[in-house]
Amino acid sequence: MGKLSLVGLGLYDEKDLTIRGIEEAKNADEVFIDTYTGIWNGDLKKLEKIIGKKIQPLARKDLEENSSKLLQNVKKKKIAILVQGDPLVATTHSALILEARKMKIKTHVIHNSSIYSAVAESGLHLSRFGATVTIPFIERTGGKLPYSVYETIKMNKENGFHTLCLLDILIEEKKFMTVQEAAKILVDLENQQNMDVIKLNDEILAAANIGSSKSFFVKKKVSEFLKFKSSELPAVLIIPGKLHFSEKELLFP
Repeated sequence: MGKLSLVGLGLYDEKDLTIRGIEEAKNADEVFIDTYTGIWNGDLKKLEKIIGKKIQPLARKDLEENSSKLLQNVKKKKIAILVQGDPLVATTHSALILEARKMKIKTHVIHNSSIYSAVAESGLHLSRFGATVTIPFIERTGGKLPYSVYETIKMNKENGFHTLCLLDILIEEKKFMTVQEAAKILVDLENQQNMDVIKLNDEILAAANIGSSKSFFVKKKVSEFLKFKSSELPAVLIIPGKLHFSEKELLFP
């Protein structure tokens, strides 16, 4: 009987794969890696050596348009798909699990660390984060500013919540949105909506390469991020809401 296993790779490279994840991949008949929903910084050859198997890349069409074809193969084999971060953060993988279960295919998820837990390194409490937003490249939105991003940040602030802002990635072009580009979009949204949600003097956080030895968190005013230069990618922005006293001690001494 076949089985579909989604195995989290963790935040950065092949060293983040758990022992349980390694065992699951070793026991699979075929091993794939998702190259669509995120950019992985690891070495595929080293990962293949750890697992002892050839790893086949999966593109967007394999996970979305041709998912039924992939699952038909799972009916006869044990398939492991390696996924950056935690497997069920991306809705693409949740949809794949749902489709597999409808086909009566056994599924197994091996969890790992993700950006959603790692942002606690900033000093902010995870329990005080509201809805997450993704700041998209304007080319994705037909040249229009992403109002839903502004609305979500506004709602979070009204409730005292912090906002994690994921920055867009164009996988096929290997293009990462920079902190500077994201800050400009936020300021343009404020200039358009004029509701004092994002002020130039507000202090916010940027982080990059979380989970690696090169990770960093930096606190600056929004206006300063408009001029911020960094080659460290991928990055995120964090917009603080109402701060707990212990968060204030760490971030705004």
